[in-house]
Amino acid sequence: SADIIVNRNSQKGILIGKGGKAIKKLGKNAREVIEDFVGKKVYLDLHVKVREKWREDPSRVRHYGY
Repeated sequence: SADIIVNRNSQKGILIGKGGKAIKKLGKNAREVIEDFVGKKVYLDLHVKVREKWREDPSRVRHYGY
């Protein structure tokens, strides 16, 4: 499972795409790269979440691994 964090709802719509096509393609490509890396099949469950101004909050930035 992976969360994709964005600043605005409009960004969420862009990532998901019409009918979910964009996130489906993103997930498929990411899954293939991960499977090549670990050498076995994986299930990748993606979620796009809106967290306004997360980049301006040092604790959230650290929480997300930056």
